[in-house]
Amino acid sequence: MGLDNGASAAMQSEQIKRLIEQGLAGARVSVSGDGQHFEAIVVSELFANKTMVQQHQLVYEALGERMGGEIHALSLRTYTPEQWIQQQGRME
Repeated sequence: MGLDNGASAAMQSEQIKRLIEQGLAGARVSVSGDGQHFEAIVVSELFANKTMVQQHQLVYEALGERMGGEIHALSLRTYTPEQWIQQQGRME
């Protein structure tokens, strides 16, 4: 049973990643989660000159009706490519 839950969470994480990538062309996305609660790191040129709220709204728009439905909680960290480089982070 534990393996099924893990596989399901991984598949959902991958689905969320694909939806964000489809909605935000050129975005680099990493998603992890347990099947209900997810964390996403999104790096996109589209975030330039936008507030954090506006950046998050772009991600939510990409996910559509799944937010609050299939996806119960999503923690977002959004960056422009320049901000990501300054963080010296790496997307895996």
